[in-house]
Amino acid sequence: MLGVEPDARMADVARARGLPVEVATFETWQAAARSFDAVNAAQSWHWVEPALGAAKAAQVLRPNGRLAIFGHMYEPPAEVAEPFAAAFRRAVPDSPFSHMPARRPLGTYLAAYRTVGEQIHQTGLFNDPEHWQFQWERTYTRDQWLDLLPTTGGLTQVPPDKIADILNAVATAIDANGGHFTMSYVTLAVTATSATTS
Repeated sequence: MLGVEPDARMADVARARGLPVEVATFETWQAAARSFDAVNAAQSWHWVEPALGAAKAAQVLRPNGRLAIFGHMYEPPAEVAEPFAAAFRRAVPDSPFSHMPARRPLGTYLAAYRTVGEQIHQTGLFNDPEHWQFQWERTYTRDQWLDLLPTTGGLTQVPPDKIADILNAVATAIDANGGHFTMSYVTLAVTATSATTS
């Protein structure tokens, strides 16, 4: 197993857990004649230029190797999502995320993964993509969610004092919900095998 990670700090986190990582964007990473049975992109393919990423994956895969791209779509219940969205809009009104609804429909994500599958297919380097969907749930306590929330999407670039305001609003909402809530997840995946025969 080998990780490819553009952020040296994240690479250090993975290495501290015993995982080998090379620092580069996937598109510019040099495989140095190495080949792999699978290329997996978890919650990360949206940072990769689609055609270049698919070409690089095809280049490093062994015959019939598999490219698998997946991500988790999640929606907190409205009683948590709405206070978060309102606090986010107050804290960072100029953020593109401030204009998004508190809860986004599953169809938005499904359309994005269909586009990914089409982009992979258009390269001519892979067999027909398959689409997968898995539903699951996880219950979070107030503290568990407050630890995780700052590491997600739009909050990673928000100044610490503004994050504190957002987290306070979320904490109040979760406390009002009994100190915990159950998150509904849908994991979406698109996967395709390499069309290379040699």
